[in-house]
Amino acid sequence: MTIDKEETKNSRKPKQPINEKSPLLQEKDEGQLSSGELNGASFTGSVFNLSTSIIGAGIMALPATMKVLGLGLGLGLIVFVALLTEASLEMLLRFSKVGNSESYGEVMGDAFGGVGRRLLQFCIFVNNVGTLIVYMIIIGDVLSGTSASGVHHAGVLEGWFGVHWWNSRAFVLLVTTILVFAPLSCFKRIDSLRYTSALAVALAFIFLVITAGITIIKSLDGNIAIPRLLPNITNITSVWNLFTVVPVLVTAFICHFNVHTINSELKDSSLIRPVVQTSLALCSFVYILTSFFGFLLFGDSTLDDVLANFDTNLGIPYSSLLNDTVRISYALHLMLVFPILFYPLRLNLDGLLFTSARPLVSDNLRFAFISSGLLVLVFLGANFIPNIWDAFQFTGATATVCIGFIFPAAIALRDRHRIATKKDKILSVFMIALAVFSNSVAIYSDAYALFKKSA
Repeated sequence: MTIDKEETKNSRKPKQPINEKSPLLQEKDEGQLSSGELNGASFTGSVFNLSTSIIGAGIMALPATMKVLGLGLGLGLIVFVALLTEASLEMLLRFSKVGNSESYGEVMGDAFGGVGRRLLQFCIFVNNVGTLIVYMIIIGDVLSGTSASGVHHAGVLEGWFGVHWWNSRAFVLLVTTILVFAPLSCFKRIDSLRYTSALAVALAFIFLVITAGITIIKSLDGNIAIPRLLPNITNITSVWNLFTVVPVLVTAFICHFNVHTINSELKDSSLIRPVVQTSLALCSFVYILTSFFGFLLFGDSTLDDVLANFDTNLGIPYSSLLNDTVRISYALHLMLVFPILFYPLRLNLDGLLFTSARPLVSDNLRFAFISSGLLVLVFLGANFIPNIWDAFQFTGATATVCIGFIFPAAIALRDRHRIATKKDKILSVFMIALAVFSNSVAIYSDAYALFKKSA
């Protein structure tokens, strides 16, 4: 009884995770707590932050995955990947607790030493840079237009004011980076972003509600065709093509790099599993409805970035206004999601480059140098990578699948603390085998398609 009470007391005690391994988490002392500063994060705020880590650019590519898979198989796979993600997060948090690890990097270091920790940090760098580039690409598509599909789709600013130098893609992204991304990326505590995260989730729901409303109205008028429930298989190439959606589905649920940070800031660390489950359920709900209504609305005309479809006459009253509302709301959503993914990117790059330096929170010069360097890198990537599908395929089939499934499974199989059950090991082998096979085929299919296209 004494031990249980002590554990309960400790779980509710505000954590003090500041050390050389967790440089951006600010220490809480008694004076700060008594004055109300740096109080532990709430359950609701943590759900918003974790949900924002999950719902990002992936939602815009999900309707295109329905075009490849068919509605029945596609929606089933969304649920399957959500359940697999919850299982991997549960294992990761369990092994973190037994090893007293405060970060994903520490868990990997505990299992595989310094090499494992650095490999994880490199994968997070690749994944988050790729994802943030996707965010910028979509924002550029929305505001300035895109011709990536071979047909020009006008952006909102181009539609309102015509073509000018000041609404060109590069200039719009530069202004957005300086006025929006840079200020929001300066926070040194992720809980400081809870209000912007709540607004980001609300904006995602606005996109979903408008898309659903348009689809329902057109369905009642008889202007919506019955969607395909299964993929269109004609030859062996179309079979291999099914695997190209795997990186997109994997990327859509990745949030592993922020779970430890959110856990460390919670008032009660025992709430982290309910936070994870609530966030995954909320995001799965949004993903399923977005995929369903998005594919139902545009069918086989669905583009890789479904936002680009919202630039034509939808065949209902106030079509132009609804198009602009949908695109602007989601562009604003991505602007608010950006700092949530930028936070672990900066943290892990600092750990990769400056392993023995003093905490980043106390070194403003290093903090500014890393932040500005990463913003420049993402900005350049968004101006030179043609579309979001290319970026998703590269990051999703490599770094993302390692972060989400291969590394948690490898930690369980390594089982340094002898706590893995038989079920854990079977699930881990299944996750690694599925991830390696499906993503190998996806990489092959993409490489073959690019080769044919260039030929």
